[in-house]
Amino acid sequence: MKKENSQQQNQLDFEPFYEALEDDPKLLDEAIEILLDMVELETNSVKKVALYIKEDSRNLYNEITKLYKSSQNQSNTPSCCGGH
Repeated sequence: MKKENSQQQNQLDFEPFYEALEDDPKLLDEAIEILLDMVELETNSVKKVALYIKEDSRNLYNEITKLYKSSQNQSNTPSCCGGH
C-alpha cells in the first residue's frame, strides 16, 4: 500500500513538468538538449537511445538518418563548385 502511494505521488509530482514540456516547445528543446548531453557521456547510452528510437519510432529514425546523409553529402561538395 505504501509503495503504491509512493509511486502515485512520484507520478503526480512530474505531471506539471510533463505539461510544461508539452505546452512550451522551447522548454522541450532545452530538456532534450540536456538529455542528449547526459547520454553523450555514456557510449552505451547513445546506442540504447538509438535502438529505442529505431524500434519505437521508425519515422523519426529514418528522418534522422536522412538528415545525417544529407549533411554528409553537402560537406563532401567542394566550396568552389557551389552549383555554378
